[in-house]
Amino acid sequence: MASPAPAPVLASAGAPPSRLARFLDSDLFANFRRSKLAMAAFAATVLFIALALLAPVISPQNPYDPAQLELMNASLPPLWYADGQAPFLLGTDDQGRDVLSAVFYGMRLSLLVGVLGVLLSGFIGIGLGLIAGYAGGWVDTVIMRVADVQLTFPAILIALIVDGVAKAVAGGHMEANAQIALIVVAIGLSFWVQYARTVRGSVMVEKNKDYVQAGRLIGLSAPVILTRHILPNVTGPVFVIATINLALAIITEATLSFLGTGLPETMPSLGTLIRTGNRFLFSGEWWIVAFPGLALAGLVLAINLLGDWLRDALNPKLQ
Repeated sequence: MASPAPAPVLASAGAPPSRLARFLDSDLFANFRRSKLAMAAFAATVLFIALALLAPVISPQNPYDPAQLELMNASLPPLWYADGQAPFLLGTDDQGRDVLSAVFYGMRLSLLVGVLGVLLSGFIGIGLGLIAGYAGGWVDTVIMRVADVQLTFPAILIALIVDGVAKAVAGGHMEANAQIALIVVAIGLSFWVQYARTVRGSVMVEKNKDYVQAGRLIGLSAPVILTRHILPNVTGPVFVIATINLALAIITEATLSFLGTGLPETMPSLGTLIRTGNRFLFSGEWWIVAFPGLALAGLVLAINLLGDWLRDALNPKLQ
């Protein structure tokens, strides 16, 4: 009697690649590696973020702790001048605060306000764009007409109006954390239109595709279809807008602070440091305003270059 044939051994399928592995094998990452400008912008952005996050560790002093300040150290020039003193590498301001430490702490606050403002504007704009594109009709008309009206005003003007009205209602007396929240809300209400218009256009294309019709046939609700199925397919342009708007949000916050309507001097950002140093520019103490200005310009330029590359990399017409 012949022995039975051995059962075939099924080859075990390998584990699916992780998201990181898929990203490293993607065309987007290959495009990134080919662009030296994008790599330099990414490295500069990461460096600025690291310096801001590590400010309490790497700063020579906490410039906003009165116990660490001495008026005898006021208005010292940078270290390479004959009158410069260690550890004040970039000099000090009129209150004896180390300029380098102030830049690190100010950049930290500017990035915080910028990121929170972008998240809020994205949340508002994406939500309204999804509703307008999917619902259509009078809902779409109302949302888009509001967006059109807001587009007629500069973003900085919208932020100034929101900031002024809120401070008028509060009587002009607000705590530091409340002023930070107010600036975030002002920025969020200034930049939501781009998200809404872009997402609306993408949703109007996606909602007529077969997978959306199938979702409706099996009884999925509109919020489920929007959040689980349509939203992941419209995130590409959103990332581009968010990257570019981060630079715009940082500039908006710096402008508001420079005009004296932004963050308080007890919690200064880069804009507040520039406003403070501007008073001493013509007295020869140029370093008080120059280094915060250079930090702001470098940070915004790096983010903008990264956003421009991302926009081109995700544009199928340029592939």
